[in-house]
Amino acid sequence: MLKIMRYTLSDLLRSRWVVIYLSFFLLLTLSLLSLSGDVSQVVISLMNIILILCPLVAVMFGVMFFYNSREFTELLLAQPLRRTDIFFGQYLGLALSLSASLVIGVGLPFLIYGLFASAEVWNFMVLIVIGVALTFIFSGLAFYLALCNDNRIRGFGLAILLWLFFAIIYDGIFLLSLIVLRDYPLEHYAMAMTILNPIDLARILILLKLDISALMGYTGAVFHKFLGSLAGSILAFLALALWVVLPVWRIRWRALRKDF
Repeated sequence: MLKIMRYTLSDLLRSRWVVIYLSFFLLLTLSLLSLSGDVSQVVISLMNIILILCPLVAVMFGVMFFYNSREFTELLLAQPLRRTDIFFGQYLGLALSLSASLVIGVGLPFLIYGLFASAEVWNFMVLIVIGVALTFIFSGLAFYLALCNDNRIRGFGLAILLWLFFAIIYDGIFLLSLIVLRDYPLEHYAMAMTILNPIDLARILILLKLDISALMGYTGAVFHKFLGSLAGSILAFLALALWVVLPVWRIRWRALRKDF
């Protein structure tokens, strides 16, 4: 598995799309730091971009990588190798290459500006950890979708639909349900619905860390009450970690049963 992961990682790091992805974050972060002297504002601006762009790139690049490497995967499957080693190695190589692009693209400008010595370094670290977590989550979901669908058009369509659902549609359904159920206690319902969406969960974790949860209105007040403490924050990070593990488990389950 480690050999396949290293090969996939080295191959993807030379891909022009990964280089473009890294360059985008590098130029964007440099521009934001040059235009604004407030690190918190830069973190918030990056948060809005990372929460949308990282899942989108992960699902699209993940599906594209799986279909483009299908012949190589079938060659590996003909060798005396375990299926889990093959698919986990490819998945980890994909997720690590995208995560490395994010960390270098965002972290290098902060390092150049000497902001790691400031008090905002922990807010920056939370942003990076959550961006990497979202990359692993949606890379895994993309891999699982591609495993379940041999048709490329169907796979790409489902990948876009998955991103649209978590990034846009889910929030609309959530807000509509809050309006319909406004006469009932909604604290625990709001928490459960947010945990079921990794993008929303990641957004709230960053806003709570920045101590600007008041900007989220009712939802922010609820989460500040339940997750503002250390135990609540640990619970939220565990929920995000569960989202990372869930696609990996589904990849293993599907890989062992798929007929190639």
